[in-house]
Amino acid sequence: MPVKAPRGANLTCKNWDSEAALRMFTNTLDPDVATQPEELIVYGGSGRAARNWKEYQRIISILKTLKKNETLCIQSGRPVYIAKTHDWSPRIIIANSNLTPAWAKQEVFDTYDEQGLAMYSQMAGSWIYTGTQGSLQGTYETFAALARKIFQAETLKGKFVLTSGMGGMSGAQPLAVTMNEGVILCVEMRRERIEKKVREGYCHKITDNLDESLGWVLDAKSRQHPLSVGLVGNAAVIYPELINRNIIPDVVTDQTPAHDLMSYLPIGDIKELDKLREKNKRVYKEKVLDAIIDHAKAILAMQRNGAVCFDYGNNLRSQAEMAGVSMRDSEGRYWYPGFVSAFIRPLFCQGKGTLQWVALSGDIADIEKIDEAVIKNFPEDTSLVKWITLAREKAPQTGLPGRVCWLGYHERVRLGLIINDMVRKGILKAPVVMSRDCFDGGSGASPYQETENMKDGSDAIADWPLINFSLNSSNGASWVSFHHGDNVGIGNSLHAGMAIVADGTKERDERLEKVLAADFGMGIARYADAGYEEAAEVAKKKGITIPE
Repeated sequence: MPVKAPRGANLTCKNWDSEAALRMFTNTLDPDVATQPEELIVYGGSGRAARNWKEYQRIISILKTLKKNETLCIQSGRPVYIAKTHDWSPRIIIANSNLTPAWAKQEVFDTYDEQGLAMYSQMAGSWIYTGTQGSLQGTYETFAALARKIFQAETLKGKFVLTSGMGGMSGAQPLAVTMNEGVILCVEMRRERIEKKVREGYCHKITDNLDESLGWVLDAKSRQHPLSVGLVGNAAVIYPELINRNIIPDVVTDQTPAHDLMSYLPIGDIKELDKLREKNKRVYKEKVLDAIIDHAKAILAMQRNGAVCFDYGNNLRSQAEMAGVSMRDSEGRYWYPGFVSAFIRPLFCQGKGTLQWVALSGDIADIEKIDEAVIKNFPEDTSLVKWITLAREKAPQTGLPGRVCWLGYHERVRLGLIINDMVRKGILKAPVVMSRDCFDGGSGASPYQETENMKDGSDAIADWPLINFSLNSSNGASWVSFHHGDNVGIGNSLHAGMAIVADGTKERDERLEKVLAADFGMGIARYADAGYEEAAEVAKKKGITIPE
């Protein structure tokens, strides 16, 4: 039977923190949310929610009996300890995929995974992933920032974006671009994934024919009409073919699972490739690297011909470099930048970042009421109001209904308290869980993504996510997580995740205020410490204490 999260106002656990964790855990494996739920794979190529189905059942059983003075400890998708703690302690502490530095290599991790000792999780194993809807606004903001910085425009009207990948997170790209009024061609080998995104409303059209796709795209570009097209094909074939035809998009990026070589699809028949992956991993990897060479070289060629190219955090550049492609300039920097250093970092310096909320009632009406509260309470934030208006009209809901917004430091705290008050007054039908993407200012160390090209050279310093994890634990988060390899693969990143439930109690007001303030304050502190003057100024204005 397909996994579906419980809905409604009745508890199946002993408290709302455990209940929220159970609902979010099961929601990650909802067929409308996960890419391969039958294999416990949620997104990102091979990111799993639990180590195996036996451990999944054990986690569910424990959550149903977990008390308010107990904390369940999860080690890479497996429950290993129930500690006696106290009410304010996290109900669940999760650690996924972590290896000591000298052993943090893909082949070492794969051995542990095959032995049943670890699992690759990404956000899936942190139980805060909500499907494509959860990554939509971050993707929207990236393309909006690109439009402002590169084209000095408020939208991508009349611009042609080429990308690839239409899985759980990458599936947000088509809608994010059309919400920015642009035209996008998204290449994906698995037809069923494009069909799913068309069915859900994230993508307008699907075709197997390159000529047909280009006809649609170039016509829409000339008419400055938003359009998204999913092309069934391989980026390693399609990108070079566009070069051969002298068709250069305005913007080029990629969100295939290049960070996980065993999930990236090389050139060939999908069924035969899936068999080869199981039969001979070495040969499969060789084919993958050959495809990545063609893929990356085509992006570089498009850049030389005037396209704006950026890496979308999937480690394609590093994998291409490993395969022998020259990806860096004479100063050691990649020829084309990562999306954070190119477009998003100024938002982090301003203290802005993602806040996600999910209605545990399962009723979309609760999300609509929160939308109205956001518009009413933050009218001065015109970009936020614009986003909420667009999202209400265009963003599909899958699994438990939710919303993601980029908010400032004080705004996050205010909204958390507003939502808790709405639960308390019965305006909402059940409590709401709040969390954020792993992609944030102070919760990650990821030299190929969030922390690429830091001003002080501190790209790989991993103290920050550890501090973030500890702060959220001590401040009363409902559950916390710490994981390795998110988005960019083993050995390349460390991230901390958190979630806190607005259950309507007065006590929860205090916990929400502490968690949301410290969690996002860490991002401002991180950038101020790295020498970003804007972050230091924001810290002073917001009353964030940074030692002299």
